[in-house]
Amino acid sequence: MKRPPRIGESAEIKFVVGSEHTITFAEPPMPAVLSTPTLIGFLEQTARKAITPLMDEGETNLGVKVDVEHLAGTLPGHTVTCTARVINCELPYVTFQVEARDETDLLSRGVHRRCVVDTARLAKRLSRKAL
Repeated sequence: MKRPPRIGESAEIKFVVGSEHTITFAEPPMPAVLSTPTLIGFLEQTARKAITPLMDEGETNLGVKVDVEHLAGTLPGHTVTCTARVINCELPYVTFQVEARDETDLLSRGVHRRCVVDTARLAKRLSRKAL
């Protein structure tokens, strides 16, 4: 890494909920709401955005832990703002406080951990698993 991330450094991603982001099992009267896996994916992307600029060439960062609560639903058309803030850094691990909000509610909050890895080493290790 160019330098370790500092406590408090953060990133934000906003997205508008579309039908592609909603649960697949919605049947009336259940509305099609933002799915938990999609929300977690956006929270991960937000944490990644916070530290990717600090990576050296040949490095990347991967999610290794997700512990979040999905506290409220939101419907297509609403804007969701995801934030990730560094709360601990013990390289190669970086831990984030993550949360997501729409225009009125806190949708999710929790902790996410990422690991900084050497891309070539990871690829070599994974090549042994190739089918």
